[in-house]
Amino acid sequence: MKRKLKIAIQMDPLERLDLSGDTTFILGLEALKRKFDVFFYSPSDLIYKNDLVYANAKTLNLGFKKGIEFFSYGKARILELSSLDVILMRQDPPFNMTYITATHILEKIASKTLILNNPFHVRNAPEKIFVTEFSQFMPETLITREVNEILNFKKKNKNIIVKPLYGNGGEGVFLIKDNDTNFNVILEHFLNYTQEQFIVQKYIPEVKKGDKRIVLIDGEVVGAINRIPAKNENRSNMHVGGKPIKTSLNKNDKLICETISQHLKSKGLFFVGIDVIGNYLTEINVTSPTGIREINRINKTKVEEIFWDKVLKKL
Repeated sequence: MKRKLKIAIQMDPLERLDLSGDTTFILGLEALKRKFDVFFYSPSDLIYKNDLVYANAKTLNLGFKKGIEFFSYGKARILELSSLDVILMRQDPPFNMTYITATHILEKIASKTLILNNPFHVRNAPEKIFVTEFSQFMPETLITREVNEILNFKKKNKNIIVKPLYGNGGEGVFLIKDNDTNFNVILEHFLNYTQEQFIVQKYIPEVKKGDKRIVLIDGEVVGAINRIPAKNENRSNMHVGGKPIKTSLNKNDKLICETISQHLKSKGLFFVGIDVIGNYLTEINVTSPTGIREINRINKTKVEEIFWDKVLKKL
């Protein structure tokens, strides 16, 4: 007999999301199919009081009507979170102080409740910095605000990518080609837009052939897709027109996954999506990895079932 769990999903309000293709939606739906009690709350609903952690939470109902995703909330109530079996941290980046505060609060109960991904290690693993722990697989990369460093990097590499350090979904990603007249304007934008460093990388022309998303659950590869950028686009993110197609892991992909697997497991980074372009590892997504709906559709799998089976095993 399958164990009945009480779970909460910490995420952005569903009314703000495009639920078609949404990974959190399908994970929550599978939990409901298994008769788990499912609650919703957002980071702003967290409460720390007298050494206990609560959330102003609502029960969550998910389903399909005529093939279209729908949701509804139940009545709000104050829920002590250590009474739950599992909490999924699934709000989208940006990786800001709201996110960091939530990890600090949830860390108080991490010894009592299984939190996926582990809040301490999520806080210490922003995607575009965490990946530098595996720099042997990365394209040449610079994290800086120093203009001379960027100029020298561009002189050496000709074509470069500039992107925000804490962005997501391909937002604010610029390809700057050799002799690009917009270079100074783009650089000024980054310098004026934020006080943070930003990331500069050697352009990988193989991106035209796709950006491979590989999903790992508890260190094990459970599926992959290749995302082909739209015409005249260098970003492969699906919300900007990237097209998912079937793929398989080559020798280099497998080496990357084998190298990072135990590292992820040891940090409690249970649900992870990595991005590989050509032979290069470009990101390790631990905050709110996506892609399982597309993997399911293309490969005729049910990654959400694997997810909850592995959760039960972990418990």
